Amino acid sequence: MRQAFLGLAAGVAAMLLLPAASARAETPNDVIESAIAELATALDGKREALADDRESLYEIINGILLPRFDRQYAARLVLARHWRGADDEQRRRFIDAFYNSMLKRYADGVLEFQEDRVEVLTFRGDLTKSRVLAKTIVRLNDGSKVPVDYGFVNRNDAWKLFDVTVEGVSFIRNFRAELDSEIRETSLTAVIERLESEALSDEEGGDESVTEDAVAGE
Repeated sequence: MRQAFLGLAAGVAAMLLLPAASARAETPNDVIESAIAELATALDGKREALADDRESLYEIINGILLPRFDRQYAARLVLARHWRGADDEQRRRFIDAFYNSMLKRYADGVLEFQEDRVEVLTFRGDLTKSRVLAKTIVRLNDGSKVPVDYGFVNRNDAWKLFDVTVEGVSFIRNFRAELDSEIRETSLTAVIERLESEALSDEEGGDESVTEDAVAGE
């Protein structure tokens, strides 16, 4: 149940990255509310087909994530001090490898998304800040409700997602702890090569690396 829920939360995160149908959303909540309806439409009648067609599923998720997810900022936060010691080539490769790994790890969560299970809470953040939280409640199959918070960063007056926190557990912090331990035992290059190798071993996913990023800063 816990693993399935984490996948669901990731699916909701992907939902948040869909472009709004009309004008640019002014707040993170605007992004969430407009995207819920769009994702529900995109999945309508296609879940079973996409579950059997990983290439199409990855293509859809990539199209959703790439425009609205601050990959470089998320990668920088995950690497933490290791980012400072990395050269430009290592940073570029890690951004791509980390993004592709995340996309595939949580792809099934997109298929679990149900529009009527997400409640968007009143936004209480300060929009003058560079980073804010948008809060939601997700209802599980057993009726229990779990808080899922989404971290947004302001990029040239556009809000981009960079983190998801489920019951107080941050996606960024989890990946940071996991990869920090591995980097200490091996090296940053070894971790990058592992992630790249995993992407190549899943050819049916139709995975493509994309290297367009905005400069991220805290």
